[in-house]
Amino acid sequence: MPSTPSTSTAGAAPSRSRSWPVLLLMLVLCYAVAGVGAAASGDAGGTYAALDKPAWAPPGWLFGPVWTVLYGTIAVAGWLVARRPGPGRRPALVAWGVQLALNALWTPLFFAAEQYGAAFLDITLLLAAVVTTALLAARVDRRAALLLVPYLLWVGYAAALNLTLWLNN
Repeated sequence: MPSTPSTSTAGAAPSRSRSWPVLLLMLVLCYAVAGVGAAASGDAGGTYAALDKPAWAPPGWLFGPVWTVLYGTIAVAGWLVARRPGPGRRPALVAWGVQLALNALWTPLFFAAEQYGAAFLDITLLLAAVVTTALLAARVDRRAALLLVPYLLWVGYAAALNLTLWLNN
């Protein structure tokens, strides 16, 4: 497969025939994190509704649709990296796994444990991990890094919201 302007020129072309199971695995991992978060969140809707929120806080119903889309883009970004051989793939995939683990920790910390300070520490680390993942992914496949931009923006927004909720509650 010839290199395109949107992909790295380093490394060999990806193997298309073996990459679909990897995409499925990445999707399963991402949506499993979503499922674990939902199961561990207790009464997230009630908890969120009861918080003293800033005027710029989104309505509770918005989180589900946003995260549904974001988990899909996170999976596709990981898949784009995983399918492209080269020396930068492993560090990018390790960072991808770290950000996913930090993502999985946030919901139980914030909603189930109501540990807003610990959740803020986690989301701050998550933000750094997403930046690292995007930078490392860009070395392998720039499309993967671009797919992580909405996630990065949402996590930055969520971090600011988490801090405000921690301080207000």
